[in-house]
Amino acid sequence: MRVETSMLVIAFFTAIILGFIIIPILKKLKVGQIERDDGPQSHLKKQGTPTMGGIIMIITMILVVTGEYIFLSIQGQNEMANHLIPILILTIGFGIIGFVDDFKKLVLKNTKGLKPSYKMLGLLLISVIYVIYLSQGLHIGTDTYIPILKSYITIPIYLYIPFAIIVILGTTNAINLTDGIDGLSSSISAIIITCLTVIGITTGIKEISIFGSIVIGATLGFLMFNLHPAKVFMGDTGSLLLGGVVSAIALYLKMPLLLIVIAFIPVLETISVMIQVAYFKKTGKRFFKMAPLHHHFELKGWKESKVVIIFSLVTLILCIIGLKMI
Repeated sequence: MRVETSMLVIAFFTAIILGFIIIPILKKLKVGQIERDDGPQSHLKKQGTPTMGGIIMIITMILVVTGEYIFLSIQGQNEMANHLIPILILTIGFGIIGFVDDFKKLVLKNTKGLKPSYKMLGLLLISVIYVIYLSQGLHIGTDTYIPILKSYITIPIYLYIPFAIIVILGTTNAINLTDGIDGLSSSISAIIITCLTVIGITTGIKEISIFGSIVIGATLGFLMFNLHPAKVFMGDTGSLLLGGVVSAIALYLKMPLLLIVIAFIPVLETISVMIQVAYFKKTGKRFFKMAPLHHHFELKGWKESKVVIIFSLVTLILCIIGLKMI
């Protein structure tokens, strides 16, 4: 536990230091947020706020995980050190895809960004590599924990691989949709990752407890700049990164189905978009005032801070329930 605490604190202060360095650079590059005209009117004042802030978390994770890798190698814990790298590569891979999308939109002024087909292909490729690594490289098996039954079932490999890929893609998309209010996605992600890290600690999976602690520290450090009124937004760079972290850890722990409980808010955000689109196509009217769901509550008069607090509290409660299901 001492190691995990140290990693969290180091990552937290590293992210804060990087924030003071990177945010002014983003301002100079004029990498500003572009707000929708049909969105909440209160968001129009955010126009021009630096985005792509997910770079802060990416660099923090690379620096601290690399440092821990070297430390563990020197200590002779090569196996644990080597297990950290694939998880880092997956999550950074998602972050890089988000970065390319943000870069094209905000720096190259290509409003379409990365083509959706290219974006999905990149996410799919990284997902496939990671799932194959888990099942064939680590040989952790295809056992999957069923929270309600409190037991594991073995899924045939030909079903497990597509299932795991869907988990990764679905989670990254859900976290991405949750990003839309100052501090919302970062707060909820930090709580979910904390829950998964606690499971890693209690089950003795050291590489997960260490990696999770580093990500928590990096996310909380970024959150210091992302709370309302935000000085920087994470962009797809950060939201895809965090989605990758959540799904990667859940699969590593063999507990992807637990995400239905502990990540219910991102799941609900996704469902709200699906309902909105389907209802509009059928009736020509909106089911919600605006989707994703957090914008619906904004338009009903909730302040951003209230949405973040309520959604975060719900996530915290669900994570406690999730821990009770282990």
